[in-house]
Amino acid sequence: MSFLEFYNTMLNTSYKSYDDLPYSVIKVHFKKGEVITDYNDIEPVVYFINEGIVELDIKSYMTEKVIDFFFENEMVAALTSFLTQTPSDVQVIALTDCELEMISFEALKNAYNKSFEANKLGRIVIEQAYIRKAKREKDFLSKTAEERYEDMFSTHAKYLSNIPVNKIAKYLGIHPESLSRIRKKLNS
Repeated sequence: MSFLEFYNTMLNTSYKSYDDLPYSVIKVHFKKGEVITDYNDIEPVVYFINEGIVELDIKSYMTEKVIDFFFENEMVAALTSFLTQTPSDVQVIALTDCELEMISFEALKNAYNKSFEANKLGRIVIEQAYIRKAKREKDFLSKTAEERYEDMFSTHAKYLSNIPVNKIAKYLGIHPESLSRIRKKLNS
């Protein structure tokens, strides 16, 4: 799916060309392991993932933790930095080779002043981001690591083979050995 298709789906429109959108969209590529947005950078754009997997990390007092993974047909950014235009406390990394489409902060801000559709899509995307974050927080408080892994497997099974076990373990908040035991138990 392209951003144009995403836009049409979310807003029930039928635009045929990117020229019809209220902001310009630019396609970019990142290689596996490439930093998309580094710590302390101000996030200048928001991305739509056409292909690939993106990882969002944060530094903790002792190590780096995986906050989330983003997959095809999802929007991603160092969101707090993007919204406030302040230095990022997270890092956005291409976990695989990625094809992304990006919209700049300035283009989005200008579109918000002129376009009801741009405002509507912005609201929908932010609502989805909030719901995703709230669900993750609730899951950490109410589910076991095994249940969280099962949820991840049921929703993103086709991607898991592309994510290193140690990163999945960091995302779940457990040691890789514990994840190996969980995977072994689920496969038996």
